[in-house]
Amino acid sequence: MHFRISKDTEMTPELLSEYITKHEALVMRKNKPLQEAYENRYKVFGMKKKAGWKPDNRISVNFAKYIVDTFNGFFCGIPIKTESDDQNVAGMLSFLDAYNDQDTNNAELAKLMDIHGSAHEMYYVDEQSELCITYLSPETSFFLVDDSILERPMYFVRYYWDSDNVLRGSWSDKTVVQHFYQNGSFRWDGEATTHFFSDVPATEYVSNDEQMGLFESALPMINAYNKALSEKANDVDYFADAYLKILGVKAEDQDMMHIRSNRVINFEGDIDKLPEVDFLTKPDADSTQEHLLDRLEELIFQVSMVPNINAEDFGATSGVALRYKLQSMSNLFRSKERRFTSGMQHRYKVLFSHPNAGTGENRVSPDDWVKIRYLFTPNYPANVADEAQTAAQLSGIVSHETQLRVLSFVDNPKEELKRIAQEEEQSAASLDIYNDLKLKKQTTETVEEEREE
Repeated sequence: MHFRISKDTEMTPELLSEYITKHEALVMRKNKPLQEAYENRYKVFGMKKKAGWKPDNRISVNFAKYIVDTFNGFFCGIPIKTESDDQNVAGMLSFLDAYNDQDTNNAELAKLMDIHGSAHEMYYVDEQSELCITYLSPETSFFLVDDSILERPMYFVRYYWDSDNVLRGSWSDKTVVQHFYQNGSFRWDGEATTHFFSDVPATEYVSNDEQMGLFESALPMINAYNKALSEKANDVDYFADAYLKILGVKAEDQDMMHIRSNRVINFEGDIDKLPEVDFLTKPDADSTQEHLLDRLEELIFQVSMVPNINAEDFGATSGVALRYKLQSMSNLFRSKERRFTSGMQHRYKVLFSHPNAGTGENRVSPDDWVKIRYLFTPNYPANVADEAQTAAQLSGIVSHETQLRVLSFVDNPKEELKRIAQEEEQSAASLDIYNDLKLKKQTTETVEEEREE
């Protein structure tokens, strides 16, 4: 989420106030409804209450969370891998990922992208002088970019409300970080400090140019589904509490209690002149409601391009047929992979520019970010036997590393190749020891035989 300003614009408290106000208005209009939907706080719960004597059920089916979590599991259920042939870069990446718990950060970042269509990542140096990475929601952060066609980031702003309900935050440019707070107007909190990164220490990840969330187009249908389902529950309650109609005879209060308790209706008289007794009912729209719910559910998954993997006929599909059913989600995966790769390239470009980027053997230069490869693995249902057969058939056609990449249960092909080499060395060493012992035994037996002769 960003706003465009002139490239020579200087950050002032007045400018900060203006764009935080604009950002809050945009969040209320776009982001808040999306976040509330993911958290199962739909419009149906805020509808006007019905009269006290009417059933008033409020039921929601959290399609938004199901869609986001299903796709996020497909996208990074198998963690994103970063590799490099340069040992220094590989060591630095391994340390950064472990120190920042980056697999979790990537998963949360990807989830925010699916909900809001964009997400932010911020970089800083902690008390131990180590480089740190954290994700931020677009509800509490934004960029100010220049008005060129490239939209280069000029300022990154994040803000929050503290325990005293005071708005606080910080903004960063390419050189410094400045903290601020609001006390009637916005004021700087202390002096600006140099951050030593080569660029604004933050990255914007976007799912698409329109910054649309995964279920944003389907949200009106989700609201309609929840409303229809709630009304259907109201109809069930209505029929359970239907009024008893008795025409042609007056029922006393004691008779009514007897009918209610024992559920028996007994009137004396001529069978041809018995009173009319039945329940008041309203028109039944059950088939219409069911058809609407089925249609809405089908369209919700079609529009979001994420299949309902819990459908009855989904689990019985395998092989190429399963791939076709997952084709739309696979297309989303490839599109998001490109966007995420772009963000990660900027991440390491900024991090590697800091003077604290690695020490000793893991020391890296600012340009070493170009040596990184990013590996995304879609989390397809795995058939280990088929994978092993495919990998075996690739022998002699591709490298051993590429063979191992076919196997979904192999997390790091390079490490696996190292372990294979170590095992082969150990096996060779064991074989050499065995042969030496065997030779010594044969020699000893020969010497003894010669002595006996």
